[in-house]
Amino acid sequence: MTASKLRILLADDHPVVLAGIKALLVAEPGLEIVGEARNGRTALKMAIELAPDVAVLDLSMPGLNGIDVAREIHEACPGCKVLALTVHEDGAYLRQLLEVGGVGYVLKRSAGEELLRAITVIAAGGVYLDPAIRTRVGGQSPAKPVGGQSPPKQGGAGAPPDPDLSEREIRVLRLTAAGYSNKTIADRLQIAVKTVETYKARAMGKLGFHTRVEVVRYALGKNWLIEE
Repeated sequence: MTASKLRILLADDHPVVLAGIKALLVAEPGLEIVGEARNGRTALKMAIELAPDVAVLDLSMPGLNGIDVAREIHEACPGCKVLALTVHEDGAYLRQLLEVGGVGYVLKRSAGEELLRAITVIAAGGVYLDPAIRTRVGGQSPAKPVGGQSPPKQGGAGAPPDPDLSEREIRVLRLTAAGYSNKTIADRLQIAVKTVETYKARAMGKLGFHTRVEVVRYALGKNWLIEE
């Protein structure tokens, strides 16, 4: 029997971050993005209407913040697991999320390596805390999925060490991760499209990357998408 896909709702008020997270997840065959929201009230409305398996929420959103949305989802849609994807490393935010029924907490800078793992764990009934935040609640380890199987690891063994990228190579990579086309990047930087392609190829070669998903993962780890 073929397992059904996990249905995911994404909510973040930064459109570039939202697009980057979506780019990471749509590449996974076991996931389906069923909705995207840019504020808390829309996220809550979509969660109630779509009944996703997992809602990935930014904590700082206009309208309703992520904690309030998580509380409402927990009450209205008990079958939907809530995972916070946030820049906040303060343990107070984590405690608030857990108190209102949230079961996952991932830092945006770790999303490239931790988000898929977190979704897999909480969808299977576990609780997942970003390794960087775990010590704030007594050094707990993330729960494993039901059945004892470890969640699948994403490609690669973590972010590569920083190579000697030029300022222009970094700028091109940042804009690539943000979803801009080569032509748009060329217009913004006032250089030729071929030059953009050269900078991109050179930078990706130094990093050992072959796809935009790898670039997005790297950019998330650098907080480039938030700054962009």
